[in-house]
Amino acid sequence: MRMAAENIYRHETVTDTGTVKVVEMEASRRPDVLFRVRREEGHEISAWWMIGAFVLFSATVVFLLSGVPGSA
Repeated sequence: MRMAAENIYRHETVTDTGTVKVVEMEASRRPDVLFRVRREEGHEISAWWMIGAFVLFSATVVFLLSGVPGSA
C-alpha cells in the first residue's frame, strides 16, 4: 500500500562513519510530534478553547505567584 507523497516524512541522519541513513515514515508518526490529532479536512478548533486555555494558565500563574513572599 503506497501512501501519498505529501504524507511521507523523510528523515536523513549522517552516522559517525559518514554514511547517510534515510528513514521514511508516515507524517503523522513523526517522532518530534507528541500530541498530534488527525482531524477531518477543513476542521478547525474553536478559538474559545485557546482563549479559555490562556485565561486558565494566567490565573494559575497569578495564583502561584501570590504565594511568593515579599511581593507587593
